[in-house]
Amino acid sequence: MRETETAGRPTAEQIERLFVGSTPRHTRGEVARRAGVSSELAQRIWRALGFATPADETPAFTDADVEALRRVGGMLGGELIDEATVVRMARALGQTTARLAQWQAEIMIGAMLDPAEAPSDKDLAGVMATSRKLLPDFERLLVHVWRAQLAAAGTRLLTITDMNTETVPGRLTLAVGFADLVSFTQVSRELDEQGLAELVESFEARTSDVVAAHGARVVKTLGDEVLFTAPTAETAARVALELVDVIRDEGREVRVGLTYGPVLPIMGDVFGTTVNLAARLTAIARPCTVLVDPGMAGGIEGRPGLVAQRIRRRPARGLGVIQPYVLRRS
Repeated sequence: MRETETAGRPTAEQIERLFVGSTPRHTRGEVARRAGVSSELAQRIWRALGFATPADETPAFTDADVEALRRVGGMLGGELIDEATVVRMARALGQTTARLAQWQAEIMIGAMLDPAEAPSDKDLAGVMATSRKLLPDFERLLVHVWRAQLAAAGTRLLTITDMNTETVPGRLTLAVGFADLVSFTQVSRELDEQGLAELVESFEARTSDVVAAHGARVVKTLGDEVLFTAPTAETAARVALELVDVIRDEGREVRVGLTYGPVLPIMGDVFGTTVNLAARLTAIARPCTVLVDPGMAGGIEGRPGLVAQRIRRRPARGLGVIQPYVLRRS
């Protein structure tokens, strides 16, 4: 895009051209026909990516959309993967990039615009101009990080299968942890919107840094709560104890529940009794305390600097009476 195109208030067409590279000019039928795939598959892919279905005669697709669908057709024609797998991969891509794009847009807008004032045309044009300059580097960085994350995911799976020869595809044995900010509801009532946003972002940043530093993985964040996994009980234990210290240094308190056992990985998330038990342990843990299940307690036995002390049994909703242990540094 030329500099003059961002001089005034940006239009939807200019935004489309900046980030996609061309304006829409193909209808639903045309994009499928040009890509050599069926209209039904094109519609399934488009919906899986998270985009609305346009009217039949509306020019809503670009040349880049044609090329993307052509690549999908090539994968199917080469019998590398089947149609159901393509749609699932498209859904994973759509949901992940939608959140990424929204998050990055919010960061850029927050960094460049005054939240207390309505943006002027000049302000919006400035955001567009900066985005245009940064876009090529961000695009290359995205591909690099994605490839690196694929490598990390493969390495984690290899480590897990090496540790447990009975592991079967679709079911893993992992350490699962929930970390929960104490008194979040009360604190959120005392803060304005900006303060609340800063609290949530700070919590997510601190927990993500600690988890990543130990080679574990953040599965998801829920504002005042983070779910993470680790390949070993020892790794999860050290993550949890450091999380307590880091958040306490920030003037807040966190409680953590840890379990070790089989989990079902679906759509980048994890499910199963092991996950549910970790959540229940978090709910009954005291501030700045880490509670673990017997699997975790056994997994850290004999590990330097770690000890799990048995406490009285507790009822846990949906799981009956459970036996918790308090994790401490020895």
